[in-house]
Amino acid sequence: MPHNIFGTQVIAAPMAGGTSTPAFVTAVHEAGGLGFLAAGYKSVAAMQADIRAAREAGARFGMNLFVPDPAQLAPSAAALAGLEEYRLRLRPDALRYGVEVPPLRLDDDDEWEAKVEALLADPVELVSFTFGLPGAEVVRSLQRAGSAVLATVTTAAEAALAADQGVDALVVQHGCAGGHSAAFLPDSPAGPAVPGSTAELIAAVRSAVGLPLVAAGGIMDGAGLRRVLAAGAQATQLGTALLRTEESGARQLHKDALASPHFTQTAPTRAFTGRTARALVNEFVRDHPDAPEAYPAVHHLTAPLRAAAAAAGDAERLNLWAGTGWQQARAGSVAEVLAGLLD
Repeated sequence: MPHNIFGTQVIAAPMAGGTSTPAFVTAVHEAGGLGFLAAGYKSVAAMQADIRAAREAGARFGMNLFVPDPAQLAPSAAALAGLEEYRLRLRPDALRYGVEVPPLRLDDDDEWEAKVEALLADPVELVSFTFGLPGAEVVRSLQRAGSAVLATVTTAAEAALAADQGVDALVVQHGCAGGHSAAFLPDSPAGPAVPGSTAELIAAVRSAVGLPLVAAGGIMDGAGLRRVLAAGAQATQLGTALLRTEESGARQLHKDALASPHFTQTAPTRAFTGRTARALVNEFVRDHPDAPEAYPAVHHLTAPLRAAAAAAGDAERLNLWAGTGWQQARAGSVAEVLAGLLD
């Protein structure tokens, strides 16, 4: 078994959009885990401010970056037509709140190069990547700067490609995980009924590569943790299990929805961002089953609707990210939830 570079068996997932705050990451650290800040959707300055805040609090932490997809940033004529059609279909949702659906935005690469340069100039202990691979040159540069590099993968095939780029470890995400799928190969499973279990996926990746593995998806208790460790993971990455905690930066509306009997299932959807993400099934998910695959263009189209829904306390039109084990998510402090997991 490779050396455990994480120093813990519990990692808090980088949850972009405001959930993984420096205070949340600090609480995870103080409870014996390792938290990841999320650079996604943030400016370089905001990412750097989060790093400073976590350091000042004395926390160990990592930073996660979104890898841009060149094909999504330069869509075909057919893809553009699909986006314009979806924009029209969103108008009734916008009218409900008195907001406008914005024009298409196709230039957002999440400040990719500037964020990489900032992390090279001021290195953090661990850097992870989601939605693709950063390239061997970026991996080597970060490692030379002193960072360990993790790639997020969803299949053994993706794991092999990541290993070829020289990363230090892999986050292996099963399709039952909440939020965005990290899949970057076209045949990666992300349907409503994903095959196998997280432990089985870990075993498959373990047989394909020799890197340290972090299991992500569906781990909600100590039994789940033990299963993935037995399958070959060194640690587990928790997202949904920590969403309802006091220190989580998730909206209270989201936290309440996770505990509400009104919501009875999750499903993968592109309706909110144009990238497959598992969420509680609400009216917006049901109304837009065929949203185009176009991230982050769809994210920008729906942003005013989501903000208005949140302001109105309307959980039916908010992106309620949740893994399949959401009903086991507990309220309370991060320390209490992690203590229950590690018992």
